[in-house]
Amino acid sequence: MAENNNDQAGSLPKSPHPKLRTLDPLIGRWRMAGPEVDGEVSYEWMEGGFFLIQRYDLVNFGERYKGIEYAGWDEDTGTIRSRLMGTDGSRFTYTYALEGNVLYYWFGEKGSPVFSRGVLSADGKSIVGRWNMPTEKNPGGGYDYRLTRIDK
Repeated sequence: MAENNNDQAGSLPKSPHPKLRTLDPLIGRWRMAGPEVDGEVSYEWMEGGFFLIQRYDLVNFGERYKGIEYAGWDEDTGTIRSRLMGTDGSRFTYTYALEGNVLYYWFGEKGSPVFSRGVLSADGKSIVGRWNMPTEKNPGGGYDYRLTRIDK
């Protein structure tokens, strides 16, 4: 999302961008598991519906990661962008897209080589995917994961 919308003070949109609602299938608590990851994530709409809030508490590659993320419509890029803040001091930007039943979650800009691609099951109870994290030494780097819905 744009760093700020100070220039719109006094004329903010009256309703959230409709593309945000494409992320409705994420709402709820999820168990995340895989060979290199274990923990929980949850998604909820902030009152007003302008921002999706993700909370996460994960062990990934043996390290604990915990934090919060706010995603909203970015007028500058025409995408759903987020700001993630972790208890380790991380302040990252991500880009979301749910295309049909495929959820993309790019580190930084859409099209980044570091991204997650997950497939949402027809019943909405699971997402099976892979984090792609290529490096020079390991171009196929990353890990597989499964999100299983705990509750809505």
